[in-house]
Amino acid sequence: MGPVDWIGVFLAAVAAMVVAGIWYKLFARPLAVMAGPGGLEVRRRPFTTIFFTFLLVLVSAAMLGHMFARLSDPSKWWLYPMMSGGVALFFVIPALWTNYLHQRNPRAIALIDAGFWLCAYLAMGFTFFARS
Repeated sequence: MGPVDWIGVFLAAVAAMVVAGIWYKLFARPLAVMAGPGGLEVRRRPFTTIFFTFLLVLVSAAMLGHMFARLSDPSKWWLYPMMSGGVALFFVIPALWTNYLHQRNPRAIALIDAGFWLCAYLAMGFTFFARS
């Protein structure tokens, strides 16, 4: 196993946050409409939310960094999106979807959030590939 690329971990988390900014800017209106009155309230401390979101994404990026440090041949570019997308598709999104089923959230909200997580993990994977 090679060493974890900690700069890559940080940059991957930043990449995921950039995806979040773009994604939720695009889907802010549909999310607000689907959530209905009182469903999405205005954040009193948006920077606190952003800060803790970044910390949690940083944990995910650290796990991906550890996983990519184990690659025997980092020149195989397809492993980065395959592995990061696989984590999103087969771990993150099913866990998210399970919670949404129990909370009885609209399927469209689950699809928007699932799309975000897939794009965020792919962005993190490509960030690690770019640094390899």
